[in-house]
Amino acid sequence: MINKKIEITVPKDVQENWQQIVDILAQVCELPAALIMRLRAPDIEVFISSRSEGNPYHPGEKGSFEDSGLYCETVIKSKNKLLVPDALVDKHWKNNPDVKLNMISYLGFPIFWPGEKPFGTICVLDVKRNEYSTVIEQLMLKFKNLIESHLELIYVNQYLGDKNRRLTDYLMEIQALRGLVSVCSNCKSIRDNEGVWHPIEHYLINHPEADFSHGICPECMKKLYPEYTEESYQPFPQDAEGSPRL
Repeated sequence: MINKKIEITVPKDVQENWQQIVDILAQVCELPAALIMRLRAPDIEVFISSRSEGNPYHPGEKGSFEDSGLYCETVIKSKNKLLVPDALVDKHWKNNPDVKLNMISYLGFPIFWPGEKPFGTICVLDVKRNEYSTVIEQLMLKFKNLIESHLELIYVNQYLGDKNRRLTDYLMEIQALRGLVSVCSNCKSIRDNEGVWHPIEHYLINHPEADFSHGICPECMKKLYPEYTEESYQPFPQDAEGSPRL
């Protein structure tokens, strides 16, 4: 049985590229944290984290997604950008979990698999009020689009790979079924696809991959069960009207 669910993984070389993306974001924008978050229901995890001074987030950290109060939860559910310049003066955000890490400002964008299935977010956070300039937003959008192009390639490659494996398995099953041949239970002759019987040694030379089922060839049928052969069949005599005469 083939598992129809595809477990899609992000290759190591792609993860290394994404690491460079968040490192560049943190360095160029002079921010303590740039992240790529991944939704793995029921959790959300830190997938890639910038190697920047003062970053409290570490790859692999995860928490419950639903009703978490995280900035990223809102981004993923709304499928839109979220800008929080200063959570401390925003009654909706002043008690969110990231404030406990002193991350009081946030800018994040959703990241999607093909078909707009949510992958997670790309986001930056700061320990001070930050309005985040248009240049930062444009840079993040460029990186968002780049990451989504990577995800599309990953999805297509792994999906097609899975489809090819299924097709290969299917063809092997068909080949196995076609290779199932009848062997005479008495003399061991083999019947081919055209109904012709051959000595077993001749058949195996040409069809080494075949599997076998059992039957009985016409010659052995005549010898062992002559009463069931066509030659031995005797119809009932009939009268002038065509009815059997007993």
